[in-house]
Amino acid sequence: MAVLVVVFALLFGLCLLSTALLRWNDVRYRKKGLPPGTMGWPLFGETTEFLKQGPAFMKNQRSRYGGLFKSHILGCPTIVSMDPEVNRYILVNEAKGLVPGYPQSMLDILGKCNIAAVHGSAHKYMRGALLSLISPTMIRGQLLPTIDQFMRSHLNNWDNKVIDIQEKTKEMAFLSSLKQIAGSESGSIAQEFMPEFFKLVLGTLSLPINFPNTNYRRGFQARKHIVSLLRKLIEDRRTSQETYDDMLGFLMNNEENKYKLTDDEMIDLIITILYSGYETVSTTSMMAIKYLYDHPKVLEEVRKEHMAIRERKNPEDPIDYDDYKSMRFTRAVIFETSRLATIVNGVLRKTTREMQINGFNIPKGWRIYVYTREINYDPRLYPDPLTFNPWRWLDKGLENQHYFLIFGGGTRQCPGKELGIAEISTFLHYFVTRYKWEEFLWPYQ
Repeated sequence: MAVLVVVFALLFGLCLLSTALLRWNDVRYRKKGLPPGTMGWPLFGETTEFLKQGPAFMKNQRSRYGGLFKSHILGCPTIVSMDPEVNRYILVNEAKGLVPGYPQSMLDILGKCNIAAVHGSAHKYMRGALLSLISPTMIRGQLLPTIDQFMRSHLNNWDNKVIDIQEKTKEMAFLSSLKQIAGSESGSIAQEFMPEFFKLVLGTLSLPINFPNTNYRRGFQARKHIVSLLRKLIEDRRTSQETYDDMLGFLMNNEENKYKLTDDEMIDLIITILYSGYETVSTTSMMAIKYLYDHPKVLEEVRKEHMAIRERKNPEDPIDYDDYKSMRFTRAVIFETSRLATIVNGVLRKTTREMQINGFNIPKGWRIYVYTREINYDPRLYPDPLTFNPWRWLDKGLENQHYFLIFGGGTRQCPGKELGIAEISTFLHYFVTRYKWEEFLWPYQ
C-alpha cells in the first residue's frame, strides 16, 4: 500500500511539474500583439509533435488559432503562416526585414556559404554562380546529354525484377547529380560518397544536439567526410591541369566562369546542388510512378507523348532539348504530382527587426514558417483538389499564377526548377517507354 502511495505521489508530482513548465513557457512568450498559439516545453517547444504528426499538427493548430499562429519548433520561437496572401508577401519582401531562417542544424551541415544561409549581396553572388551552372543554355548543351546517358544506364535491365522504386529513385537523384558535378570521376567516388550524403540529409532535419549517435552528430561528421572527398577531387584536378566538361570543371575554369569562388564556396555550392535536388527529384519521381499506375488514362497519355518522341528517332538516339520542351503533358504530371504529394511543405524566414504582419507584432529574431502545403489543397484555387488531374495545368496556365508556390517564390524561387523537371522528365521517358509494371506490396515482417 505504501509503495502505491509513493508511486501515485511521484506521478502526481510529475503532472504538476509538467503543467507548471508548459504554463511557464507559454507565459514567457505571451507578449502583447503576438498571434495566438502554444509554445510547448522549454527548450524543445513543440518540435516532437511537429516532427511526428507533420501536417496533422499544422491542421490542428490552424483549427484552434487560425491561419497565423505562434509555436516553438526546431529550437526557435516561430510564427506559422498558412495564409496565402501573407505567404506571398513574406516571400517577395526579403529586403524588408526578412532573411532566411533555416534551423541551425541545416546551416551547420550544409555550410556557411550555401545559398539558404546567405543573404544580400552574398546571396546574389552565390545564386548567380549557381544559375550559371544550370541555365537553359547549360541544360541544352551539357547537362541534358549527361542526364540522358545516366538514365539509360540506371534504368537498364529492370525486366522481370521486383524493384524497390523508392530506393531506385533515391539512388537516381543522387547519382545523376553527382554525374553532372564530377563527370567521369563520379563513378570512383560514388560508393564512398553516397552513404555519407544520406547521413548528411538526416542530420539537417534534426535538433542541433551534438551528442554521440544523434542524427545531428552523424550528419556533421558526414559533412566533414564529404568536404574531404571534394577537396581532394579539386586538388587532384588542379594537379592534372586537364579540362573537365562538368559542373566542377566549369566552377574551376577561371577563364570562362566570371564567378570566382573560393574552394570553400565551391564545396558548399556542390553540397547545395546535391541536397536541394535530392528529395524533390527522388520523391516526385517515385510518386509520379505511383500516380501513373493508379490512373491508367494519365499513363496512357504520358506514354503516347513519349512514344511519339521515340518514333522520330533511332532506338539508341538520346532525347534532346527540343524533345524535352515538347513534353507538355509530362510537365503537367510533374506539377500535379508536386502539388498533390507536396514534397516541400514550406520555407523558413527570420525577422531582422520587429515587424507587423496582418495586424500582429512579430519580434526581432523570430522565425516565420511560410507553410504552403495547404494552398495546394485549396478548392478555390484547385477545383476537386484531392483528385490527380494533370489536365488542370494545361487548361488554365496555373504555373504563372501568383499563388503557385510549389517551387517557392520571390528572389529565392528554386533556381534548380528546370533542371529538376528535366531530370524527372528524362527518367519518366525511359521508364514508360521501356516498361509496364505492377504494384507489389511487401508483406509485413
